[in-house]
Amino acid sequence: MKKFTNHIRIILELAKVRITSFVALSTTVGFILYNGALSFQMIFPTLGVFLLACGSSAINHVQESEFDALMERTKYRPIPSGRINKKAALLISVIIVAAGSLVLYISSNFTALLLGWIALAWYNFVYTPLKKKNALAVIPGSLIGAIPPIIGWTAAGGSPFDLQILTIGLFFFIWQIPHFWLLLLIHSSDYEKAGYPTLNQKFNKQQISLFTFIWIAVLTISCLLIPLFKISSNIFSSLLIVLFGVFLLLTTKDILTKYIEKVVIRRAFIMINLYVLAVSFVISIDKLLLREF
Repeated sequence: MKKFTNHIRIILELAKVRITSFVALSTTVGFILYNGALSFQMIFPTLGVFLLACGSSAINHVQESEFDALMERTKYRPIPSGRINKKAALLISVIIVAAGSLVLYISSNFTALLLGWIALAWYNFVYTPLKKKNALAVIPGSLIGAIPPIIGWTAAGGSPFDLQILTIGLFFFIWQIPHFWLLLLIHSSDYEKAGYPTLNQKFNKQQISLFTFIWIAVLTISCLLIPLFKISSNIFSSLLIVLFGVFLLLTTKDILTKYIEKVVIRRAFIMINLYVLAVSFVISIDKLLLREF
C-alpha cells in the first residue's frame, strides 16, 4: 500500500496538480461564460484540459530534469531525486496526454482539442527551449495561460475568435508575466545557478520590481475591458472588479520600495493570484445569476 501511495505521489508531482488545477479552473470559467449555467457537460472538457496540462507538466519534468537538479526549490522533484527515471516519466506523460486528448475530443469538438494541443506544443516545444536562451521568453510563453479559457468557451459551443473570450484570454495572458517575474525576484539565485538567462543579468532588482508593478497595473487596466465587452453586465460586478484592481495595486505597491524583502515579494505573488481567482469568480457568478434571473 505504501509503495502504491508513493507511486501516486510521484505522478501528482510530475503533473504539478496545484498549477494544472488552476488551468482546469480557467477552462471552467470559459465554459460558464459562454453557456451561462453550471452544467454536467462542463466537467469533461475541464477534465480533458486538466489531463493535457498534467501530461504537459510531466513532459516538462523530463525536459528540465538536469536544470532542476541544480536548483534548491526543484532538486527534490521526482526525476532529479531519483524516485523515477526519465523513460518512466515520459511514458506516464504520454498516457496522460492521450487520455486528456480523448476526453476533450469526445466531450467537445476538434477545435477545442486542437487548442489543447497548441497549448501543449507551445509550452513544451516553444517556451521551454526559449527560456533557456532568452530572459524575456515569459512574454511569448504567457500565451499558454490565455488558451484554457478559450478552450472552455469553444467546448461550450463558442468561437475561439469571439471578442469576449479573447478579452478573457488577454487578461490571463497579462497575469502570467508579473506572476513569473515575482517568482524570479524570489528565486533569482536559483535560476542563475541553473544557467537560465534572467533579467537580473541586465537589470537590478529595483528595475525588475518596477517592470513587474507596471505589468500588475496593466493587468488591472485590462479588467476594464470586461464590462466594456459585456462579459460582466451589471454595475455591481463591474464595481467589484474595479475595487479588486485598486486593492491589488495598494497591496503590491511596496515592491517598488521594499524589493529586497522577499516577504513583500511573496505577498505580492499571493495577492496577484488571489486577484485573478476573485475576478474569475465574479464574472462567473455574474453570468450564472443573469442566466437565473
